[in-house]
Amino acid sequence: MGQMASNRLTIRQIADLAGVSIATVSRVLNGRDDVAPETREVVTRVIRENGYTANRSARGLSAGRTGLVGVLVPLIYPAYFSGMLAGASEALAELDMQIVLSPTAGEHDREVSVLDKLHGVTDGALMMQPEESSAELVRLLDEGYRFVVLDPLMPLDQRIASVSAAHTSGADQAMRHLLDLGHRRIAQITGPRGWVATEDRRRGYYAALASAGIMRELTLEVESIPEIAPGRAAAELLLDLAEPPTAIFAFNDNIAIGVIQAARDRGLRVPEDLSVVGFDDVEHATVVSPTLTTVRQPLAEMGRTAVSLLNRLLERQRFETLHVELATRLVVRESTAAPRASA
Repeated sequence: MGQMASNRLTIRQIADLAGVSIATVSRVLNGRDDVAPETREVVTRVIRENGYTANRSARGLSAGRTGLVGVLVPLIYPAYFSGMLAGASEALAELDMQIVLSPTAGEHDREVSVLDKLHGVTDGALMMQPEESSAELVRLLDEGYRFVVLDPLMPLDQRIASVSAAHTSGADQAMRHLLDLGHRRIAQITGPRGWVATEDRRRGYYAALASAGIMRELTLEVESIPEIAPGRAAAELLLDLAEPPTAIFAFNDNIAIGVIQAARDRGLRVPEDLSVVGFDDVEHATVVSPTLTTVRQPLAEMGRTAVSLLNRLLERQRFETLHVELATRLVVRESTAAPRASA
């Protein structure tokens, strides 16, 4: 078997040499106790005989780690996901770990297939807005695979590690800014109903209205998917009301940009006739005219924090919480102002 020692062996090659499955090798490397002693001895002997201390990958294997981390992301190019990806990649590089990047297009079945392939050939995974249900993710956890969810779409079981932003606080900051400017008729364009971020930001919106003694109006709440064109369509519904809002709080920056477009189509000026606040603070927020007042999510830091949390899981460290929520911050730019006196 020693003839392969000079090569960078993969887990698949280890499995072939030992005559076992990739999953079995992974269980041995990760110190799982659900492997027969005879099988564990065979796999350990293959590892030892093939000199796994000869290079970085080998050292990782001898320590029970491959040095590979799967990163599942719906899409790579939107600034939102790329921001988290940039932070995660930097943190992984600092740990001398490599990314196995797997775009899923936000498709459930594709995501399940990718995870099935990653399980056994990577140490663990970072999952951005996974489509799997909490029950599906718990089953994956029970199989021994370690992962961290970034910005979960739906509520998760308490056993699932996650990193998110303080959505409710961010919405409260946005609303208080508009209220302090003098706005009282403030509309909300939400994300899809049921999403964690949607419901948390909705709570911040409601709480701010209540604290100002303003009654909720259902006509001032419109749902949208977080893209520019749907955001524009949602804004059109609000701006066509008999008594339109003087300000709109948008679920994300894409929707906010759609709002600005809809206002211009109607000859309205932002912020003179309509104030607009977004959420995320991606690069587009500083490119659009007027520049966008928005709530900043610490996207790169979310990626870095997720890597730190995953590494601690892989090292079986003890820690107080599996759920990290990072602070959000309002960034005031040109798209908000006091309402016109006649408004």
